[in-house]
Amino acid sequence: MISKEGNNQPPIYGLVLAGGKSMRMGHDKSIIAWHGTEQRYYMADMLKPICMDVFISCRSEQQNEISPDYKTLPDSYTGSGPMTGILSAFKAYPSAAWLVTACDLPLLDIKTLQYLIDNRDTTKIAATFESPFDGHPEPLITIWEPAAYEVLLSFLANNFTCPRKVLIRNSDRVKVIKPQNPDALMNANTPEDAEKVRQILLPHQG
Repeated sequence: MISKEGNNQPPIYGLVLAGGKSMRMGHDKSIIAWHGTEQRYYMADMLKPICMDVFISCRSEQQNEISPDYKTLPDSYTGSGPMTGILSAFKAYPSAAWLVTACDLPLLDIKTLQYLIDNRDTTKIAATFESPFDGHPEPLITIWEPAAYEVLLSFLANNFTCPRKVLIRNSDRVKVIKPQNPDALMNANTPEDAEKVRQILLPHQG
């Protein structure tokens, strides 16, 4: 059985970021059915066994489009991008740690997420993977601890809306680990990315 939280540690809640406008893909990435169901639901279902609670982050106008079988957290901060979703989650549940995943990670698996949880360090503001593609921390497969909330707010107050910059500029307070399966961190942001993912998934979907 997968442990959902350790002794005296903040509980981990799951957050699927599905509020983006998918401009580069040309259509909504969160509803692509890579695995037979909409990706936002596939990701939420993956998080449920390893998190105390799971939410789909979305824009307010998206709420009615999402199945009532899934909890939603509409953006409560102005602006756009993943920072808005993460901050909205902390505003709703500031005492939780948030395991944040983007919706455009069709190769992400529960083993990779469990490995991140197993390497969590609650004395830091976050635990994340080193991207195998550029060597930088991967902000959208990250456990953000409660202490990160204040840090994220301070960056937003200074007009920084990139969560990766938060991780980079607080490197001494972030635990970065190398992924066991680098392909699991592959984003599908463009039609070209999507084709690469299809070629990887194809042998496993026969």
